[in-house]
Amino acid sequence: MCRLLLTFALLLSLSNFSLANDGLANDDRTVYIKAGTLIDVVNAKVLTQQLITVQGQQIIAVGPISASTLEPQAQIIDLSDYTVMPGLMDAHTHLLSSMVWGYDSLALSDDRLLIYGVINAKKTLLAGFTSVRDVGAPSFADVALRDAINAGEIAGPRMLVSGPALGITGGHCDNNMLPIDYHVQAEAVADGPWAARTMVRKNIKYGADLIKFCGTGGVFSKGTKVGAQQYTLEEMRAIIDEAHMAGKKVAVHAHGTAGIKAAITAGADSIEHASFLDNEAIKLAKKHGTYLSMDIYNDDFILQEGKKFGMTEESLAKEKHLGLTQRQSFQKAVKAGVNIAYGTDAGVYPNGENGKQMAKMVEWGMTPIQAVQTATLHTATLFGSQQQTGAITVGRLADIIAIKGDPLKDLSLFNQVSFVMKDGKVYKQP
Repeated sequence: MCRLLLTFALLLSLSNFSLANDGLANDDRTVYIKAGTLIDVVNAKVLTQQLITVQGQQIIAVGPISASTLEPQAQIIDLSDYTVMPGLMDAHTHLLSSMVWGYDSLALSDDRLLIYGVINAKKTLLAGFTSVRDVGAPSFADVALRDAINAGEIAGPRMLVSGPALGITGGHCDNNMLPIDYHVQAEAVADGPWAARTMVRKNIKYGADLIKFCGTGGVFSKGTKVGAQQYTLEEMRAIIDEAHMAGKKVAVHAHGTAGIKAAITAGADSIEHASFLDNEAIKLAKKHGTYLSMDIYNDDFILQEGKKFGMTEESLAKEKHLGLTQRQSFQKAVKAGVNIAYGTDAGVYPNGENGKQMAKMVEWGMTPIQAVQTATLHTATLFGSQQQTGAITVGRLADIIAIKGDPLKDLSLFNQVSFVMKDGKVYKQP
């Protein structure tokens, strides 16, 4: 831990020189943004020739340019040729990902991963994602990254972080790659209700905003079956109860049907991946208001590029087994009206390419405006920040992005964000 802190201190000293001036602050001055096209996610409408007035960190007015009076000598950002929308949000990221997989990943220290985190945070913000949840990171390095971003020391999205993800011995959130000679176990392994409660308390003690645990096997864990439940219902209830008592939400990694149903029944706030949904699981999710965070783009990357990045044959075989089924499950969930958050699993594929999932969500059942609402308004509700983020309305934080052209017609444009404002500060402009 001491080495991790020393590494982070060095990173900050270097990044203060190169990153401190990335954001162009407006202080408390009034800034006018002329939006040629504005996506109103609250009312699912597309408006034209709108004026957004920003003061400090907040939006203080939105309305037609023709009906607005501008203060003389005010700062004006002209996005008349752009489509303007709220900053995008991703419910499932891994900013500390190195994109090194398989046995090669064992050579990377937590210190090195933190360096990747600083780089990936900036990439993610400049890609138009102004808020993310980071779900599973070693040594509470995600907490350090979040705090440095909040302090203005480095550039990055607003982060909700989980710290190390809880898991059973030998499960998806353990480390099964080395033989017993090394006696390696992941830092948040906890078996039994009381051990699991203790681990929840530890994560909260050291700064976690939410709790994540692994409720089934996974693609990238050695020796686990993707569909097999991990943690009993009693253990799941203990984890979720402990987290909720502390006011923290719970995200559950769950591919398999039994694990999904158990986690929903136990009170999970979101199910991550949710690959094998049956009708009963969909009904349970609707009944409980549970969010599904389904990473339906990265199947393409894993199967096309995974071997090059060191993903094992076991992992590739698992992905081949579940990819299409997950997309079909997504389609059924959308049709049924289940709460869906925008979660990409960025870090499995390169951070900063989070927008690639937008096209897949439309391909598998959403309208373009529904996809944008999912990545803004609905994910903000899951985050509990719907009064501050997720829409361009009076009183919310000035998280605003712009794209040249019409991304509702050409969804590939979500990978070409031209303008990024977060908290009233400009980080990227045409």
